[in-house]
Amino acid sequence: MTESAIKSLQIGMHWFPERAGGLDRMYYSLVRALPGAGVAVRGMVAGSARVALDTGGAIRGFGSAAQALPLRLMAARKAFANAVNSERPDVISSHFALYTWPGLDVARDIARVSHFQGPWADESGVEGAATFGQRVKHWLECSVYARSTRFIVLSEAFGQILISRYGVPAERVRVVPGCVDVARFDIEMSCARARQRLQLPHDRPIVLAVRRLVRRMGLEDLIDAMAQLKARHGSGAMLLIAGRGRLAEELQARISANALENDVKLLGFVPDERLPELYRAATISVVPTVALEGFGLITAESLAAGTPVLVTPVGGLPEAVAGLSPDLVLPGTGAEAIAEGLASALHGGMRLPDARACRDYALANFDNSVIARRVAEVYREAVKEGPI
Repeated sequence: MTESAIKSLQIGMHWFPERAGGLDRMYYSLVRALPGAGVAVRGMVAGSARVALDTGGAIRGFGSAAQALPLRLMAARKAFANAVNSERPDVISSHFALYTWPGLDVARDIARVSHFQGPWADESGVEGAATFGQRVKHWLECSVYARSTRFIVLSEAFGQILISRYGVPAERVRVVPGCVDVARFDIEMSCARARQRLQLPHDRPIVLAVRRLVRRMGLEDLIDAMAQLKARHGSGAMLLIAGRGRLAEELQARISANALENDVKLLGFVPDERLPELYRAATISVVPTVALEGFGLITAESLAAGTPVLVTPVGGLPEAVAGLSPDLVLPGTGAEAIAEGLASALHGGMRLPDARACRDYALANFDNSVIARRVAEVYREAVKEGPI
């Protein structure tokens, strides 16, 4: 087999234009970039008929994510079997264990690669899922991983979770960070112009967090940090939080309780096409995660837009930025550490990398074409070794 001949079946979660999760965004970016690295792509996701129209039939939606779970699993199995029979891929690439599991008994003679985006069961636990549900998810994940020839993890930190929590042999694990279309975020627009277009103030530092409004993202700590920053430094900084989730009302109440209505704004959902402008308008981004962060796609997006980003020392976040500047890693999680880091960044105690350094770093380390080549190398390893 020549390197250009490899055929892949990519099993995703949702189709990004229809859903806006980090896993879906990375799947969307990767499947569009892999053909340039010599990997032909066919795929399946929970999604509508529009998916096939958007991709010329390369990716197909097997049904709505709103369907009852048993119906989704039956539809996923049927789509899986049809794709294997019609395409005969060289490698089956799983990005989401749930939709891979129904087809475990199909195509046992084909090598499989699992993209480990995070411990699904553990993430559910952090967000308050029942213990029984966690056990089922963990069993399902283990069932899928037991059939995988290779694993792609977003960071060394997540590699260790995969090895320790799921018993995966270390020699099968490869670290490949998430990918981003750097050119899409590296827009020809000044910070002042971006603020003008978004109707943001020109005379205040702007701190940005693009996050789902759920517990493990640490947004409660970030709001409290802004209160500390204002009390201790009289900071005129404004925090913008872009995203939606079930904590919206709780976070708004926290903002009001700290009298931060003029200093912290919940933007809600921001359309993908507006994100490059929003990153460009910011002075600095913050990723305040408290648990289970393998990479943090918004880290790469912010850097691609030329905006430096502070991260908590959680999971793979330090790995994502330390090569640019170790100062971008906050001293800890929690409001105190975030406030300390923001004060240093905004008041001259920290030398932040400039816009060009941020973009160059993102281009060299996270651009779609760079990551697609690295993923393709892992696929070829798996095909050469064969199925488990």
